[in-house]
Amino acid sequence: MPNPILEACKGATLAGARSPPQIAEVPLHLTKVAFGCDSADYLSQRLASRGGPWDHTTRYLPKRHAEILSEGGSGSLFWIVKHQLVGRTPILGFGEAEGGRTAIRLEPRLILVHPRPKRAHQGWRYLEAADAPPDLGSGDAEIAEMPPALMRELAAMGLI
Repeated sequence: MPNPILEACKGATLAGARSPPQIAEVPLHLTKVAFGCDSADYLSQRLASRGGPWDHTTRYLPKRHAEILSEGGSGSLFWIVKHQLVGRTPILGFGEAEGGRTAIRLEPRLILVHPRPKRAHQGWRYLEAADAPPDLGSGDAEIAEMPPALMRELAAMGLI
């Protein structure tokens, strides 16, 4: 039996309520531990040495890969160094690699972000856009020049 109250409320919206964002408008990102890197500087040098776009191979294609490459912009691979998100590398696309593996096509640059604590994990994990740390801007040049240990301490205290 239909509920008359629910039937009367169909199509009604709350005053000032916004509709939820469409999935294509919200980029999705990935996180990964930068294995063998002890600082954002070393990671940046390692990425720059690749010379051009490069493929990071992984076992499986992310099920939500379409969200990462949505029309609202492409997602990024956020790098974890010493339990901190320290930077991101824009994802250009996905493809096939040898041995039935998946290639994540990446730009060869590191964009520094405001450090944010993140536990280490194996493989990659999804990172929603709302949880992604903002990029360090040109006004944050002093922060980018700080030693990584000092940046971690200040971020842990919530000062940067």
